[in-house]
Amino acid sequence: MPVFEYKGINDRGKNVKGVIDADTLRAARARLRKEGIFTTDLAEGKASPGRRLISREVSFSSLFTRIKSQDIALLTRQLATLTAAGLPLIESLSALVDQVDNIRLKNVLTEVRDKVNEGSSLADAMRQSPRIFSELYTNMIGAGETSGALDVVMLRLADYIEDRLRLRNRIFAALAYPVLMLIVMTGVIILLMTFVIPKVTLIFDDMGQSVPVYTRALISFSNFTKDYWWIILMVGLLLGFGVRRYLRSPGGRKRFDTSILRVPVIGKLFRMVAISRFTKTLSTLLSGGIPILKSMDIVKNVVNNVPLAQAVEDARENISEGATIAEPLRRSKIFPPIVIHMVSVGERSGELEDMLMKVSESFDNEVETTVTGLTSLLEPLIIIFMGGIVFFIMISILLPIFQMNQLIR
Repeated sequence: MPVFEYKGINDRGKNVKGVIDADTLRAARARLRKEGIFTTDLAEGKASPGRRLISREVSFSSLFTRIKSQDIALLTRQLATLTAAGLPLIESLSALVDQVDNIRLKNVLTEVRDKVNEGSSLADAMRQSPRIFSELYTNMIGAGETSGALDVVMLRLADYIEDRLRLRNRIFAALAYPVLMLIVMTGVIILLMTFVIPKVTLIFDDMGQSVPVYTRALISFSNFTKDYWWIILMVGLLLGFGVRRYLRSPGGRKRFDTSILRVPVIGKLFRMVAISRFTKTLSTLLSGGIPILKSMDIVKNVVNNVPLAQAVEDARENISEGATIAEPLRRSKIFPPIVIHMVSVGERSGELEDMLMKVSESFDNEVETTVTGLTSLLEPLIIIFMGGIVFFIMISILLPIFQMNQLIR
């Protein structure tokens, strides 16, 4: 069935826009009129599998609109609420299409609804948009459909996404102030080096006054920065491109991940974040009814660390041969003893999902505490470091000026 993108004014006089499906353009306009919407723009969209609709009149805002994790979490919780209330899946998806404001997500949901209406399962329909719905997400949805507990599984999925977002937002909030300080102070130093110092040094040239070695070094560096800033910019871009390409190669990424785990404090923080992600994801998958081997396959791609992913893969191979999860994790020497102990207890007691979730909550709290402690230490260090640079610049300029005043007297 064709899909149309519309803009119009509703019966309350507010501007609205969205997506509607109908057989013809006239039918779409008539349907909108019944809903109390006077259309000002109506164009047919063209859908392609796994991609957003491409309208004949594409606005620049829709081109740069991205689908956030918050949108997926809200969508999942709303769909769980609608299905738990007894609404048919098609009606629930239609309600979400009307509810969502994000035009790209609205288009994706429209495609999903149309495929489900044609007889596809919800999980298979969502798999057509892998950039929006991850493998973890679609496997959980598929397990929920198979078990007949789709609403329960979606609630767990929503909780999982929201928990990860909550931890990420806490980390970003803790780092926001130090990063802002660093940016502002860097801007001040660049301003001094490129505008203030060159003008002040003209005084020394006019007077023919000799200056200390450190002042000459500062002036030379300032002149180089002012005259050859484009070289510095190009070198920075090339270095950034080279590092990015190196990290994208299998060998480079493995060496980087291995090295970062050995860095004091920072390595411990990265390890805790990866283990928290591993335990929370595995707990969510197992509680959703996903088989252990399939769950381990998915979790391997979630930890975002090559040594940890290799440990998970080794654990999966051992599990396929009848071994426990705890033993291969212990042999990897990457997972802390507390994690091994909790996993072992969970396997023996049959409460592995609960034990994994407790480990994740414990590590999340420890990550938050560690980040807060690091940022509280980082703030004065940034101030001292940047203050030292500014102090050096001021002394390098002011001392020669004081010497000139003494000579004049």
